[in-house]
Amino acid sequence: MSSSDEIIGHANPHTIKKFELIEKYVETWAHKLLQNQYCSGLVFIDCMSNSGEYVDDDGKQVFGTPVRVAKYLRNVAGQYPYKRIDLFFSDLCAARTEHLKGLMPNESRNFHIHITTEDGNELAKRLGQTMSNNKHYLLVYDPFEATIDWNAIIPFINNWSEVILNHMVSDSMRAVKMVKKDAARSKYEQTYLTDLENLIPYGSDKTAYEKRVEEIIKALHQNKSRQYYIAAFPFFNEKNAIVYNLIHCTGNIKGFKLYKQSAWQTFGGKSSTKNTHGNENQIMLDFEGNGFLKTMTDEFCYYIKDIAEYLQCCFDGQTNVAFDDLWAVLDEHPIFPSDGFRNDIKKELKQNYNAVVSRGKISFVHRGITE
Repeated sequence: MSSSDEIIGHANPHTIKKFELIEKYVETWAHKLLQNQYCSGLVFIDCMSNSGEYVDDDGKQVFGTPVRVAKYLRNVAGQYPYKRIDLFFSDLCAARTEHLKGLMPNESRNFHIHITTEDGNELAKRLGQTMSNNKHYLLVYDPFEATIDWNAIIPFINNWSEVILNHMVSDSMRAVKMVKKDAARSKYEQTYLTDLENLIPYGSDKTAYEKRVEEIIKALHQNKSRQYYIAAFPFFNEKNAIVYNLIHCTGNIKGFKLYKQSAWQTFGGKSSTKNTHGNENQIMLDFEGNGFLKTMTDEFCYYIKDIAEYLQCCFDGQTNVAFDDLWAVLDEHPIFPSDGFRNDIKKELKQNYNAVVSRGKISFVHRGITE
């Protein structure tokens, strides 16, 4: 059996973290939406679901996204008997979809599972043509390489729905500059919607590919009068090499805030799986500012201290600032969460920036720092 037909695959630590992030997001996402009187039900789609079962580095059983989400939403369905929950899973390999069926919980009157053996893009396109206005959709688009069929995703960008997209940026960073075969050229041109010649200058620049994907998502979102929110979090392997970005797309700021909070909680109070080896605590002089001591910042792995520094820059010298104003600034930030870490942020501001807290307000010392 080839690796492409393998039923129970191996899950690296960063892969397991991906499962955990999606699961954590769904746990809160489901309740928030089902409590909405205008939402008649949820539709969760994992169109490249694999078999649902893996083994970790120690050979222990690990369940993937479909199993985790199905088990959780089965329980949720019982709490909302008048709301319907539908789950759709697909994989190209019949052996994997059969295995997945055996891992699924039982269906109920308002909880239904649909598993097909087909190209995940075809499943997404079919469901995208029959979307209901009073249901909320979450599409998980998780390819094995940097292959994105935007036609499968467009309907979910432009309706009452959300997308979690795996951008396998390591594939592009490694291979774009070496492309020779027409099939490979076509893959990258389809993913980035531009000629290969325009991608070659990107080289191994992670940020360039990420920016291009974000540009595409924003361009495909048709309602330009409403803000569209994109939050991307990088996943690194054990060798500290970038593997992929897990991108969340939504037209609702509540979902945007929730995804950021879920990511930081999954990563243990930081913004990625990268191992910074304690360098985040290394003290250095801020020569660009007024010579104050500061800690090192890694743009690929932020910590609570970096949120505090950002807020100090935003509100430097201001007094009696309402905490709601602080959280509103973080609401709009593409990476920093405004929920889930408020006490930790306050503690950092008081300890490291001598901020004074009183009666729901905070005063910042003037340090002459700007963003």
